[in-house]
Amino acid sequence: MKKIMTFSILSLIAYLLFWPVEISPVAWQAPINKGYQGSFAQNEYLSAIETIDLAGSEGPEAIALSANGLVYFSLLNGDIKFLDAQGKVQHFANTAGRPLGIAFNQQGELIVADAFRGLLKVNQAGEVTELVTRVDGIAVNYANDLDIADDGKIYFSDASTKFHAKKYGTYQASLLDINEHAGNGRLLVFDPVTGKAKTLAKGFNFANGVALSHDQNWLLLNETGSYRLLRIGITADNYQQQSVLIDNLPSFPDNLSRGISDIDNSLYWLGLVSPRSAILDKVSNSPFLRKVIQRLPLAIRPKAKPYGHVIAINDHGEVIYNLQDPSKKYGYNTGALIKGDTLYVSSLHEKTLGKLANFSKIPRQQK
Repeated sequence: MKKIMTFSILSLIAYLLFWPVEISPVAWQAPINKGYQGSFAQNEYLSAIETIDLAGSEGPEAIALSANGLVYFSLLNGDIKFLDAQGKVQHFANTAGRPLGIAFNQQGELIVADAFRGLLKVNQAGEVTELVTRVDGIAVNYANDLDIADDGKIYFSDASTKFHAKKYGTYQASLLDINEHAGNGRLLVFDPVTGKAKTLAKGFNFANGVALSHDQNWLLLNETGSYRLLRIGITADNYQQQSVLIDNLPSFPDNLSRGISDIDNSLYWLGLVSPRSAILDKVSNSPFLRKVIQRLPLAIRPKAKPYGHVIAINDHGEVIYNLQDPSKKYGYNTGALIKGDTLYVSSLHEKTLGKLANFSKIPRQQK
């Protein structure tokens, strides 16, 4: 019996130290997490959130507002649904993939960043057409978020060129890419006039939320694996110039969108999907230990934790709205959108859509 136990212990140690894993971690130094203080001081503004049942569906990842004022959202099972004038959930289309970022173009068509299929177009009849599946010879294997410029160009993120969303699932692929931290993400642009797509920038650690600046001179990109929001030039004068707009976030940033209402039309909404992992931060500069973590059983590896948190920032990266729900009533927040006086909040895992009424009563943070 003693020999068996010794052999088992040695086998376990050997497994944790040497078993092949799919990631090739790159050393980096995570910034010290300052937590929920300062601009991110904990509050309960989001705790009053109501939820809209999705009848068995889950993961309302992204939200978009149609020209006639209807709220659309994308779901884990491939569905894209909307709230009708009475607030009831209605079916619009199914992409046969995993739709993530969505936005309406000038023709009233819904453009979709589908993690499994690439960049798609859905016409008003719900018919789906593929727009982009490869860019610069590389398959778009994790289309994530997008925004559409006034000239019709579509800017979108390919979160990871290594960990394919269809192979691993969107959530597991994100965990692999974030743990590896090898800069597998890229930012892409598609011109529907020419039918051509190209790489605008690359080397990002899980390229996620995308939003044009309000003057459309810059593109904002959430780099989830580095806890920051970048600004990237897209005009002739600033092309590909990069700077950090907001750094050392207390959580993993997800989707990003321009404010479009009278309340927030100079702001950008950012969903913070989960608090940071203290373990991943601590071993950020140790590729060896990150491989050990990857060999642990799935149930005990670092993963997203439920917490409600969305913020709105201005062009200087200052946090103007900071809405939290420590009670975790509606967690894993991926983004937000205001219609009238209601803030709609999306989620990675929830089986409902979040809805916060009387948003205008929430005070802005003083600057």
